[in-house]
Amino acid sequence: MQMRLMDSGDPARTRSRRAPAATALVATALLTWPVTAAAEQRFEVSFPTAAHAEPVTGRIYVMISRTNEREPRLQIGRTGVPFFGRDVQALAPGEAGIIDATDLGSPVASLRDIPAGDYFVQAFVNIYSEFRRADGHVVWMHDDQWEGQHWNRSPGNLHSPVGRIRLDPEADGVIALSASEVIPPVDVPPDTEWVRRFKFQSSLLTEFWGRPVYLGATVLLPRDYDSSTISYPVNYIQGHFSLGAPNRFEVGADLYREWIRDEFPRMILVTFQHPNPYFDDSYAVNSVNLGPYGDAIMQELIPEVERRYRVIAEPYARVLSGGSTGGWESLALQIFHPDFFGGTWSYCPDPVTFTDVEGINAYEDVNAFYKQHEWRRVPISNTREVTGEVRLTSRQRNYFELVSGTKGRSGQQLDIWSAVYGPLGDDGYFEPLFDKRTGEMDPEVAAYWRGQL
Repeated sequence: MQMRLMDSGDPARTRSRRAPAATALVATALLTWPVTAAAEQRFEVSFPTAAHAEPVTGRIYVMISRTNEREPRLQIGRTGVPFFGRDVQALAPGEAGIIDATDLGSPVASLRDIPAGDYFVQAFVNIYSEFRRADGHVVWMHDDQWEGQHWNRSPGNLHSPVGRIRLDPEADGVIALSASEVIPPVDVPPDTEWVRRFKFQSSLLTEFWGRPVYLGATVLLPRDYDSSTISYPVNYIQGHFSLGAPNRFEVGADLYREWIRDEFPRMILVTFQHPNPYFDDSYAVNSVNLGPYGDAIMQELIPEVERRYRVIAEPYARVLSGGSTGGWESLALQIFHPDFFGGTWSYCPDPVTFTDVEGINAYEDVNAFYKQHEWRRVPISNTREVTGEVRLTSRQRNYFELVSGTKGRSGQQLDIWSAVYGPLGDDGYFEPLFDKRTGEMDPEVAAYWRGQL
């Protein structure tokens, strides 16, 4: 009968006859050989009510360094010290969030891979805010505090004192860290004879994001500005968020000595501050993920500059310049507003087509981490030394961003490109160009990027 059952070709019936014996065998094995979890250290990160009285939705981190010349939180970076992160939701004061070997790290992938030894260790809590946007989406992101979307030094965020701790991947136990210290507000430099600053709440951006959003500018004035009544041409310099003087102007330095000469052309230099929940600047264009930053700059920020300062409000007297991110922004502003600006000097801009996005061809590559040749798969280089030596691969760069923040909340370069160029996802965050864990490209998102050009 057993042979006839097997010959019937019905594997389900065959399995049903054998299942009781197999189940008994497994049960016996479990009873005879109890399974024990591997011994592993883990961190418990908490914060006291005195540091932050309300529950936190955000992200917790642990940073690990061999040196303490600077706090470990200030040593993380694309090629920085190891750190590990985990999202938390409504974490109450005194309640612990866990960081363990299952949490992704950068540049070391897991706590299991940290060699045994004594290290300087610091915990960090990145506090997110709720944004109820005008498009109907509710998202939780870091609300910039005029630090330029650098969460590891953002006012109001929490960190622990630095501790000297013995770590051992073979050891067991809990390491409790209390993020009891609060980062203080940004110290904005005072105005001087030469450099002035202002900041205001943007109506357009506040309406889109559902909470106050600010724009600002830093202005370098020409010699004799305060004692004259004439108006001046203006160079709107594009670039990353900074509260420093335009073109690094400093009394006594080379630019200063030129700036005060009788023969030096008189002009006004202006840099913009437009940080947002994704990055330290917006790329100066409208997008579905960031909102109407292009409109806000053209309709609110520049008019405010030209209201406060004696600028010649004519296209021939307005020029643009910038390098890298600022190169892209200055080029975009000139192309989109050719009748408003008189010209641009755009240096080494970010990709203006997407055939080489830090090594990734958005249109042809099937994976953002590797180039696939006929018989070879070669890691994509993200950053090189001047000698050509690979400093960072695409996979390593993206893991750094992913550990910094999920859902594009890293505050980093590749995430802002997806926010500016990419489509809106169903969850209210951008739809990524590729999977940050596997590198698998999404051709539909790539097609959307192409449509933005």
